[in-house]
Amino acid sequence: MLTSMRRLIVGLTGASGIVYGVRMIDRLREIGDVEVHLVMTDAARITLSEELGMSQSELGAKVAVLHNIRNIAASIASGSFVTAGMVVVPCSMNTLAAIAYCQSNNLLTRAADVCLKERRPLILLPRETPLHLGHLRAMVAAAEMGSIMLPPVPAFYFGPKTIDDLINHTIGKIFDQLGFGHALFPRWGENEATKPGGKE
Repeated sequence: MLTSMRRLIVGLTGASGIVYGVRMIDRLREIGDVEVHLVMTDAARITLSEELGMSQSELGAKVAVLHNIRNIAASIASGSFVTAGMVVVPCSMNTLAAIAYCQSNNLLTRAADVCLKERRPLILLPRETPLHLGHLRAMVAAAEMGSIMLPPVPAFYFGPKTIDDLINHTIGKIFDQLGFGHALFPRWGENEATKPGGKE
């Protein structure tokens, strides 16, 4: 990469669960060497206000660059702008379908298409249930092109005590896909030596 910092594109859509995107940005700030480029849909701004009482400008203050969704000439619209990939969190079915069928009609979907064509990680967190056949086919199409489908499914093997624990687990799974080190949740089997019957 041509920069000493890792660049990561974060896309937020209007799907419920925008807390995942906000908390991921907070965790990225803690890592310290990640340059976050944020792009939000119009619906995401509404969801951000409704679910968290936060404005786009408040969230934008936490990232390196807040891009205008309509600025198709932005840096992240070009493959020559090197990034570590992109995460769409949460990802609405509208945006997922646009990505799956190459509808680059705004900066978010264009940036996602760039990641796919440049063979960079594109992680999508679809937030919908139940799923009809059209949703499933769009997810398959996006996955066939190289997207990583990572729905925010809660895990319970590590004994979560709070909603924050569950949110952190999903963010940790995202970081695992990107190769970002973290300690957001305990990993299964890593303390085998201290368990009864484990190696001493």
